[in-house]
Amino acid sequence: MNIYVSNLPFAVTDEDLRSYFADYGEVSSAKIIMDKYTNRSKGFGFVEMSDDAAAQKAIGELDGATVEGRAIRVAVAKP
Repeated sequence: MNIYVSNLPFAVTDEDLRSYFADYGEVSSAKIIMDKYTNRSKGFGFVEMSDDAAAQKAIGELDGATVEGRAIRVAVAKP
């Protein structure tokens, strides 16, 4: 399942994002989207988890969670 994560602090890295979701199950990939001109985070990213049940649990528990003082939004990614 592909998960969209937004309102991330700009300092969060791919590895940080992976670690937030690793407690819920196996993370296939975690990617912060970067601005191609400034090479700075755009404040959102995507996490892919192989187990849909674990992904749903992660979405339920992490949506609205505080990361470095910001409430993140977590939802199923739309195509």
